[in-house]
Order: sequence, then structure tokens, then C-alpha cells
Amino acid sequence: MEKGGSLSQSVLKNILLSYTYVAIWIFLSFSVIVYNKYILDKKMYNWPFPISLTIIHMSFCSTLAFLLIKVFRFVEPVSMSRDLYLSSVVPIGALYSLSLWLSNSAYIYLSVSFIQMLKALMPVAVYSIGVLFKKEAFKTDTMANMLSISLGVAIAAYGEARFDTWGVILQLGAVAFEATRLVMIQILLTSKGISLNPITSLYYVAPCCLVFLLVPWIYVEFPVLKELSSFHFDFLIFGTNSFCAFALNLSVFLLVGKTSALTMNVAGVVKDWLLIAFSWSVIKDTVTPINLFGYGLAFLGVAYYNHSKLQALKAREAQKTTAQADNEAGRLLKDSEGEEVGTRREFQN
Repeated sequence: MEKGGSLSQSVLKNILLSYTYVAIWIFLSFSVIVYNKYILDKKMYNWPFPISLTIIHMSFCSTLAFLLIKVFRFVEPVSMSRDLYLSSVVPIGALYSLSLWLSNSAYIYLSVSFIQMLKALMPVAVYSIGVLFKKEAFKTDTMANMLSISLGVAIAAYGEARFDTWGVILQLGAVAFEATRLVMIQILLTSKGISLNPITSLYYVAPCCLVFLLVPWIYVEFPVLKELSSFHFDFLIFGTNSFCAFALNLSVFLLVGKTSALTMNVAGVVKDWLLIAFSWSVIKDTVTPINLFGYGLAFLGVAYYNHSKLQALKAREAQKTTAQADNEAGRLLKDSEGEEVGTRREFQN
């Protein structure tokens, strides 16, 4: 009875911890998105400089990642040669800088709710680029699923009350660069047996990203900021905003490490619906029935895609387990036959 009770308590503890990790990630992701919108939107804090905001984030994250790895030894750095850094990390850093720049820029022109709806295209972009680089096999049923997601997002865009063409282009560009970055991580790092957690990823990628962002910043935003004599750097606003962005990276490490990537995908759906509800009720963004219908259709397509990926993963794991069991059985049979032959020889002698 006590054993069963302790087992139940252990299971309950694991469930509560999993929900805690999910809640922390949703809260931080939610906070970063809303905080960035607040800073960049002209009707709120009115600081429409997305490159500058991203540079502040990357500077903060680079510094903290350096301290956690080199000073506090929180995690061990990954062994990486100069050639590997230049050939793998630098292209990923360039793509990451473009993705962050464009995604932050979109907050100036689009509502939070509509941006979340456009982000539903991420599986479509990842799969399409994966097929292009031959990392994914082209399947008719999967492509049909991608088209259903795209149709849902198109309907949501048709029903958007504050549709802005430039804002949509920026967000779609951010999705495309982010999807390319994810595929490049598989090609350039994962295929070579290199795995970066969020801290080591920031340690290597953030400084590279910072350098790439400085180039457009010097020509696009620095001249404008230099003329804003009334502007003073608010350490409280930008410091807490940057800390939230860094904490979000740590929460990703915690959530995926303690649960699974599938849990994060499911949590992401919950976060998107919460952001849409928040955008409509608190920020007072207009969310139309056509918006919701289109996003609902895209959501079903994304859910089906995640379900298909999960089933394929389970099938691969089952095959791997069966193969290991067969190999173990074969080894045991071979050992037993060897022992039997040895026994016969001893008996004959």
C-alpha cells in the first residue's frame, strides 16, 4: 500500500513539474511577445527601432551566456574548431539575425493576434525548405496538409481588419528565415553530431548575430537615433525586456529537457490562443470571425501534422527497439550455442 502510495505521489510530482515547466515557458514567451509589441508600437511606448531592440537583446544574451559558461561554469562549452564555426555557426547567426529583425519589425505594423496566425505557416516553411534541401521526403498527403494550413492562414489574412501589406511581408520573411535556420541547424550541426542547448547556442550564435545586425543598424537606425536628442535609455524597460528574452531561452532548455519537443508544440498552441484572446480583450485589437475561422482551420492542419510526426517517431522507436531485441536475442543464442559446444568438448575429453 505504501509502495503504491509513493508511486502515485511520484507520478503526481512529475505531472505537476511538467505543468510548471509549461506554465513558465508560456508565461515568458507571452511576456516577451507582448513586451516587444509594447516597446515597438507607435501607439504605446513608441520606440519603433526593431534593429536596435534586437541588438540590445543579443548584447544582453551574449554577456549572460559568457558569464554562465566561462565564469560560473553552469554548462560546458561545446568543442568547436574555427573552420566549423565559420562554416556552420556564422550562416546560422546570419539567418537568426534576419529572422529576429523582421519579426520584431512586424510588430510595428500588425496586431499581436494576426502575427500569431501568420506564424502558423512555420511547419509549411520548414517542410518546404526541408524538401528543397532534400532533408524531407516529398509526400502528397503531407503537401496536402501544408496546403490546408496555408489556406487557413490565407482566410485569416482575408478577414484581418488591420491588414498591412508591408507588415505581412516582414512577418512572412521572418518565418522563411527562421525555417531556413532550423533546417540549416540540421544540415550544418546536427548531422555532424553537434548539439547546442539554448545557453551554448547563445554563447556561439548571439555575438555572430550581433555583428550582422550592426551593419544595417549603422545605415538604417543609427542616423535617426542620433537626431533624437529627447531620447534617454530606459534601463528598467530595456533591462527587464532583455532579461525576459534571455529567460525565455532558458525556459526552452528546461521545457524540452524535462519533457519533450512535442510538449512544447502543444504548449505553443495554448500560448497562441492566449495571445489572441489577450490581443482582443486587453490591447483591443480587432479579431473578426473570419480571422478565427481561418486560424482554426490552420490550427487543425498544424495539429494533424504534429500528430503525424509523433506517430512516425513512435514507429521509428518501435523498429529500433525491435532491432535491438533481435540483436540481443541473437547474441544470447550465439553465446548459448558456444557454451553448449564447450560443454560437449569437456565431456568428450
